[in-house]
Amino acid sequence: MAGAGVIDDYVTALDRRLRGPDPVKDDLLAEARDSLHDAAAAHRDDGLTEEDAQRRAVAEFGPVTAIAREYQGLLGLAHGARTLRSVMLVIPLAYVMWELNRRFWIGAWQDFDAPPPDWYLVVARFNDTSAWLVAGVAVLALLVGRRLARTAVSTLTLARLAGAVAVVAVGVSLLGNVAILAATAYLDATRLLTSPPVAAATVLSFVIALRLAVLARRCVVFSSV
Repeated sequence: MAGAGVIDDYVTALDRRLRGPDPVKDDLLAEARDSLHDAAAAHRDDGLTEEDAQRRAVAEFGPVTAIAREYQGLLGLAHGARTLRSVMLVIPLAYVMWELNRRFWIGAWQDFDAPPPDWYLVVARFNDTSAWLVAGVAVLALLVGRRLARTAVSTLTLARLAGAVAVVAVGVSLLGNVAILAATAYLDATRLLTSPPVAAATVLSFVIALRLAVLARRCVVFSSV
């Protein structure tokens, strides 16, 4: 049937312009396709041919560039919210996992022959605090974002804000991990290898932080139009 693929072509063009979580993207495209077919059906009932009905539906739906910008905001926001939820939950859990592991296998740092100097304790406190600080910031960002979503703030702006918060939060967490690792290596590198389980937990913590860094980077990419 002539023109039967007008809607399909439109949805395909829209698909090519979008970047983001596949489930959310699929839902948006399915919703767009359904709306277009519903509109085309209404135009056919008014006497238009199939091709004209689909062309009219596509024209009423809006240019691909404009719809893609709107949908990209939704995709970026969905990914940003998901990343912030991961930051909120995973970073504190990784810290608690590492700390419990350290206490079980190593015990108090003061049990070593040479207790750590004050500057090392400052670095350690920063690392300890950063885990809870970034989790708190993520919670606050989610709450503020939910409130702003009820206002006239665009989804693209919200997605960019979520991405910025995610990048800073993950950066601070990663900085804490790197700082304590570098400080320990500088002070006494053998402490890093004192306990294989703790060393494994340290590696796992870095893997988690790097994975979150990838998710945070995607926040920036997905909110860029």
